[in-house]
Amino acid sequence: MAEKEAAPKKEKKVREKKMAYQTVKGMHDILPEEQPLWDKVRLATKHVGEFYNFQRIDTPVLEGADIFERGLGTKTDIVEKEMFVIKTRGGDKLVMRPEFTSAVMRAYYQHGLSQFGQPMKLYYEGPVFRYEQPQAGRYRQFNQVGFEILGAESDPVYDAQAIMSAFRIIEELKIKNVTVHINSIGCHKCRATYIKKLEAHYKKNALKICKDCKNRISTNPLRVLDCKEEKCQLVKAEAPIILDYLDSECKAHFTKVLEYLDEVKIPYYIDSYLVRGLDYYNRTVFEFFGEGFSVALGGGGRYDYLSETLKLGKLSAVGSALGTERIIEVMKASGKIIVPRGAARVFLVHIGDEAKKRGLALIEEFRKSGVRINESFGKDSLKSQMRVADKEQAQLSLILGQREVFEGSIIVRDMETGAQESVPLERIVEEVKKRLK
Repeated sequence: MAEKEAAPKKEKKVREKKMAYQTVKGMHDILPEEQPLWDKVRLATKHVGEFYNFQRIDTPVLEGADIFERGLGTKTDIVEKEMFVIKTRGGDKLVMRPEFTSAVMRAYYQHGLSQFGQPMKLYYEGPVFRYEQPQAGRYRQFNQVGFEILGAESDPVYDAQAIMSAFRIIEELKIKNVTVHINSIGCHKCRATYIKKLEAHYKKNALKICKDCKNRISTNPLRVLDCKEEKCQLVKAEAPIILDYLDSECKAHFTKVLEYLDEVKIPYYIDSYLVRGLDYYNRTVFEFFGEGFSVALGGGGRYDYLSETLKLGKLSAVGSALGTERIIEVMKASGKIIVPRGAARVFLVHIGDEAKKRGLALIEEFRKSGVRINESFGKDSLKSQMRVADKEQAQLSLILGQREVFEGSIIVRDMETGAQESVPLERIVEEVKKRLK
């Protein structure tokens, strides 16, 4: 009996054994089977961006820390808790970019993009880094696609275009029932009056809110509205609404944005407590939500004060961004978008060294003609190679042996019927194209 009971313990030990090397916490590999989904998001971003006249921009992963400390606000969670900071040997303080907008603004001024036609419309895609607790669709290294419109007047039509561009990506990816949650947080002038009312409300309820919100109400009051703690949600539900404190210009701006969204039939919900988590926003702020998903797929807003905060000048701007991982999670959950990698419908089988050598050159002929062809050069037997061709569901297999090389021919086998015939090597590409139609 004792020997029989010992077996399960040994099995448990095997199950708990971990690999010596694993991805760092919050980082993740994008495996080959997932790549088609990523390609689909990138392609949709390119299609939408180019159609709406956005130009691609890529900024470095490393930026000077000051751009984000000034631009995002020293009391934001990103700056206080989440930036990956690097001290160089020369004493420079760098960060792995936690977001794109400030980096794009830096590039706009550094390279004199204001000399080109305005507004300057730019789009991007790539990784960003935040040291936070990993959560659904969000990692410490995660990816974004986004749009920035810089250098125009503070015209609400551009707010609508920033929203519309991101929404069209979601639409092109066949994600349904997406709604834009939208609000206006006004300008510095009208927001000051609202913040006083908000501070008074939260100080009156100081015993009912979390520790973080007690600090935020003194340092960054609007951030209390972004808190997800349940007890803080109850206090927020009775808080004053910022829309009631907008001045006439900010009200008119917000009304126009909504009218433009109505015109292009983008569904929206006015979320009176939506503020976003960064200091540089003013007036329009928004987020995208899919039905059945509690986390935002992305968001954005207007940031007319960012360039002044960075001491670069005065510049009106607005932008939007989507979290690629979150978009892909929704695509997977829908169960409808399964995007297999475009498999090769032709498989080359070789028999012998001379056939392998000639087959290598033959593959290049197919490449030049735009026909995908697969092979298994590491296997030598006909049987093992045919098994691979069958497993990959090839439509045709091309069998090249020593005799065929000598005669200048190749055997074409229909994998479904088993029928095969010999075809001159010089005509094989043309013959395969004909049969694949």
